[in-house]
Amino acid sequence: MKKPGYYSSGEFARMAHVTLRTIRYYDKQNILKPSYVTEAGARFYTDEDFARLQQILLLKYLGFSLDDIRDMTIDDADYHFMLNSLNIQLKLVRDRIEQMQLVEQAIQDTSDLIKKEHSIDWSQMLNLIHLTGMEKSMKNQYQDASNISARINLHSLYSQNKQGWFPWIFEQLELKPGMKVLELGCGDGTLWNVDRDKIPEQTEIVVSDISDGMLRDARRTIGADDSRFRFRVFDAGRIPYDEDSFDLVIANHVLFYCEDIPKVCKEVKRVLKPGGRFVCSTYGNDHMREVSELVQKFDDRIVLAAKNLYERFGKENGEEILKKDFEKIEWRRYEDSLIVPEPEPLISYILSCHGNQGQYILDHYKEFQSYVRKKTEGGFHITKDAGIFVGYNG
Repeated sequence: MKKPGYYSSGEFARMAHVTLRTIRYYDKQNILKPSYVTEAGARFYTDEDFARLQQILLLKYLGFSLDDIRDMTIDDADYHFMLNSLNIQLKLVRDRIEQMQLVEQAIQDTSDLIKKEHSIDWSQMLNLIHLTGMEKSMKNQYQDASNISARINLHSLYSQNKQGWFPWIFEQLELKPGMKVLELGCGDGTLWNVDRDKIPEQTEIVVSDISDGMLRDARRTIGADDSRFRFRVFDAGRIPYDEDSFDLVIANHVLFYCEDIPKVCKEVKRVLKPGGRFVCSTYGNDHMREVSELVQKFDDRIVLAAKNLYERFGKENGEEILKKDFEKIEWRRYEDSLIVPEPEPLISYILSCHGNQGQYILDHYKEFQSYVRKKTEGGFHITKDAGIFVGYNG
């Protein structure tokens, strides 16, 4: 018997303008399961299922495989998840538009050259091959952007320090007219968008990242027409600038991801002018500990990070690492904590971590959601233990 608010497979397919065969196939592939199955095996869908179908069809349109889509979507229609998903999808569509514009221009240039020279420029052809192969990296870019968004969202919603992390970091930079600044690992460029009007007009800022995708996001966030900014892709262990080039180098939650931290520190010292500063943020071993405890109590096999990043470069060992290259080191703590009153943003944060949580949570998602909902009733307290080291170059 049909329940109110539910659509049969056929109705659902017709309303979505897809075939019944498609709906059945997604069901079989565990990509889009029905919300209700009768004892006789009849399958029914709800309005919320349209949201997941929209995600699936867009990702399929953008060229992702069904295996990729299964890893990239989550069965939750809560507005937090929906808004985050739509924002990331918008970013992905813009990325694909920019990519196709580059491909269009490369094809046109190659065609014009062949008409003019009556020969093939093979270096141009290699560039065309590279551009048409870019979609292989889009899944990683999507996941990286989604993870960063989930983390920022939790902090922006529930931080007790109303100043906010990025405005606080910006304040610590102490920008002055005429300064030359380098940011390593810029991510999506959020740092430069929070207090844009406070950046002196005469400042020169190089925004860099090892990822083309992240730098593209930063260029989009900051705006390519702001003459104060330059955008460069490079590895922080090989900074392509001369000695004494910058007054300030910034690494916001970056050093602990670097393969060779001492090498990065030496490179930073090399490009800093005498009297220049290195501002690098990190956190201590108490940071977000209640989140790890929460998931461990749900399933003690869950580890949110294969490596504790603060053990590579954190509050406890950062000074020891930096003092090999910088004469004076100063630690500044960002006073804050989180009070989380609802489950969904916290679940998004948990799923964005680099551990094995997906293996144990996704197959028991509704159970986990109910568990987190009970824990957040009345507000779930989370410790924040973060700040910056300032290294002075001479």
